[in-house]
Amino acid sequence: MNFISTTKFIKLTMILSVCLITSKGYSQTIFYLGADLSYVNEIEDCGGFYSLNGVKTDPFLIFKNSGANIVRVRLWHNPTWTKYSNYADVEKTIRRAKEAGMNVLLDFHYSDDWADPHQQIIPAAWAAITDENILLDSIYNYTYQTLKKLDNKGILPEMIQVGNETNIEILQSKPHQETDSINWKRNIALLNRAIKAVNDAYSKSTKPKIIIHIAQPENALVWFEKAFKNNISGFDIIGLSYYSKWSEYSIGELNKAISKLKSKYGKDVMVVETAYPWTLQNFDQANNILDQDALVEGYPATPVGQLNYMTDLTKAVVNGGGIGVVYWEPAWITSQCKTRWGNGSHWENASFFNPDRNNDTLPVIGFFSQDFSIK
Repeated sequence: MNFISTTKFIKLTMILSVCLITSKGYSQTIFYLGADLSYVNEIEDCGGFYSLNGVKTDPFLIFKNSGANIVRVRLWHNPTWTKYSNYADVEKTIRRAKEAGMNVLLDFHYSDDWADPHQQIIPAAWAAITDENILLDSIYNYTYQTLKKLDNKGILPEMIQVGNETNIEILQSKPHQETDSINWKRNIALLNRAIKAVNDAYSKSTKPKIIIHIAQPENALVWFEKAFKNNISGFDIIGLSYYSKWSEYSIGELNKAISKLKSKYGKDVMVVETAYPWTLQNFDQANNILDQDALVEGYPATPVGQLNYMTDLTKAVVNGGGIGVVYWEPAWITSQCKTRWGNGSHWENASFFNPDRNNDTLPVIGFFSQDFSIK
């Protein structure tokens, strides 16, 4: 594949900072704007490509030089059903992100498959463990050893997400557990042990920012109240998934939820997953996840509508005191790849690339380069 690096890109660092006055002077907090690029290696192996102004270009360079400063990547424990999102694939993604000059957010799913608000299935390697102390050691050792391997390669991530959309109890034997049946003592013990592993792995390195991730702000407001009552500790950022399709909060109300989470728990808040469609057209045989019911009044499923949605969402995060926005899988374009549910992509209509124009970038890529500084 003929990748290019070009000085024709508009090079914007987008390290938008709010100066915080302290007794010793000024310190800065980066405003993170980024993308989850977990699918890129797989898409390229299937023959997919990305373009800028009609020229095939390394997607990591497209995002970096458009203003993104962080790449998120998911890690499954031992996904025997795919050769992607395992350690080797994730190491490759992290290296590519760092070589492009971006920070990395590593997302531990603590599962062999998708972990989300409806299922948190324990890895098969741990499924027979009945002794909670051994399970605590297992999550600690796995987290610690993974990070030490990355440390030995000189590519430690700047952010670590301990669990993915952990609305329900982690490391469960069955899916579809309800949030009101969480064993909070067990759940927080496991999360705290994973957090300790992260901190121990970075004992000789600059400490990363540790994220606890909950889907939808209304759920986070309830979840963190119970988590703090059960002594969750040692993390830095409340990470949110925010999808209008599944949230009770409108974009206009999002800032209030972020502000409340931040003030009540003394933690930074960041949207680590979000997306919006630029079209309702399906370009392949994989049904699109974001369809008509994902649309919000005032934001049509058009390239400009997608850009306006992301611009206004990011402004809401800034106005609420949040520290960043990460778009979920903007590079999951249609290709010869297959999922277990269809051929192609379930997300190409919410990607940042137009398949009708040689997978060239859509206007939404410009949201990275806007000035979201607090006025």
